[in-house]
Amino acid sequence: MSLEHIISTYGYAAILIGTFLEGETILVLGGFLAHRGYLQLPWVILAAFAGTFAGDQLFFFLGRIKGAKWIERKPLWKQRSTKTFQLMKKHHLLVILGFRFIYGIRTITPFVIGASGIRPLRFFLLNGGGAMVWAVGVGILGYILGETLQLFLGELKRYEFIVLGILAAIGVAIWLAYLWKERNKVKTGKPVESDR
Repeated sequence: MSLEHIISTYGYAAILIGTFLEGETILVLGGFLAHRGYLQLPWVILAAFAGTFAGDQLFFFLGRIKGAKWIERKPLWKQRSTKTFQLMKKHHLLVILGFRFIYGIRTITPFVIGASGIRPLRFFLLNGGGAMVWAVGVGILGYILGETLQLFLGELKRYEFIVLGILAAIGVAIWLAYLWKERNKVKTGKPVESDR
């Protein structure tokens, strides 16, 4: 079984699962693979939308059920939730629509939104809008990356799996560096700073 066959068979499921858990790297890879012809961009976007939307809905309802008491028991989440609760009080509409674009508070935000008492229907509708904008934007970004690399490298076919490996490695490295940095902050008791 060739790598191309594996990608075309399991690519959409991988995007759905990857965006359910986190997202940006897997979606950029999906957009790049759509440019290369292994996947179709509309299906990449749809899988990413479904994954991120479902994951955020799950965390929202966990936040409604578990609430602030559960956050208190998690040091890293406790530090992050303070900032997120403050943002929710001032700009809850913008937070719900845009939290996917803010690396570092993205995972905890739906949980905090659920704990903050936002109505489920309101979150459902706003989350759907934000998820679609994110899926379309990041998916197209991956596609444009493929187009840009083709302009610079010419015949991209012989480099495409090297590019995939580099993109995946960069995504994993950023994620690991981020986890290491945040765990050190919790261990030393330093407050978590703004992500941007």
